[in-house]
Amino acid sequence: MSKVAVESTVRPWSLTTERIVITGVLAAITIILGVVPGIGFIPVPNSSGSATIEHIPTIVGGVIAGPLVGMISGLVFGLISFSRATVPIFKDPLVSILPRIFIGLTAWASYAALVRFNRGVAAAVAGFVGAATNTILVLGMAVIRGYLPLPAIIPIIPQAVFEAIVAAILTFILANAFFILRGRVVRAPDTKSRDELPY
Repeated sequence: MSKVAVESTVRPWSLTTERIVITGVLAAITIILGVVPGIGFIPVPNSSGSATIEHIPTIVGGVIAGPLVGMISGLVFGLISFSRATVPIFKDPLVSILPRIFIGLTAWASYAALVRFNRGVAAAVAGFVGAATNTILVLGMAVIRGYLPLPAIIPIIPQAVFEAIVAAILTFILANAFFILRGRVVRAPDTKSRDELPY
């Protein structure tokens, strides 16, 4: 397997220049998704208040650049959720911020566990697991903190499953597109020696 395919599993907790750049780009995308109405958070008529694709950059960050990048992106996601909160449940940082930090971590762990078998499947599973992490931890913390009764979670389950499937598909597409593009840049063949180049 190529080095490009397993980059996020090599020294995963280190911050390279590339990872810092990726973190900045994903944080910017997360902010845009969060502040543009109807894109990152989509209003739905249940106790969750909204469906979301806001977690996608966090998941992709974990897959392509490792757990630290994913956790930083998740923190940005949580801060956006907290800052735009209009209901008490998401004005609590233990509900809106803390659970989001773990999205990139579980996505990366899933990817790292499966990438040696199949990169595409690993990315899809990471997307599903990352989205499920968001739903389970946020709703679990909401129940623990007394904002939601346990039965109120039942109507959210179909939405959660749909979000996880969408996340799996998008992560598969985006992560593989990233690996293909980076592979072309990193592995571009040298056709001339450095002495023969005109610059």
